[in-house]
Amino acid sequence: MIERVGRGLYTRPGAPLTERHDLAQAARLVPGGVVCLLSALRFHGLTTQNPFEVWMAIDRKAWRPRAEHPPVRLVYLSAAALREGIEEHDVEGVRVRVFSAAKTVADCFKFRNRIGTDVAVEALRDYRRLHPKDLESVWRFAEVDRVTHVIRPYLEAIG
Repeated sequence: MIERVGRGLYTRPGAPLTERHDLAQAARLVPGGVVCLLSALRFHGLTTQNPFEVWMAIDRKAWRPRAEHPPVRLVYLSAAALREGIEEHDVEGVRVRVFSAAKTVADCFKFRNRIGTDVAVEALRDYRRLHPKDLESVWRFAEVDRVTHVIRPYLEAIG
């Protein structure tokens, strides 16, 4: 009747899998987590990157889950950086929390040493192409993430 797909995760045999199936599984494995960085960029269509891990943000003091499948990469945030800019989406009947596109772009500059400055700049360009009149949101989240001095030259260059 059911098939085990991972530790604590079960599905119906032959159930259709979507490209966001890993996000639904990760949301179940990390209940307080928020999909972030490369996974959120892919969710919002802001990158050409195809991450093999699901990037999740959790509180610095939260329990760290161990998951074999899907592979989960954890990023630790605290206070407003973890609470601001969260959207909730339904993926295969699971409530998945994802950072908004503007928050994700600001986070890319915060974690530019982990994901690469080229990915952050590509995300900013794609965000501007899709949302040309909403760069103020990126600036607001850059203030929350405390990366305004880092992102300012890039915003001025594309603005």
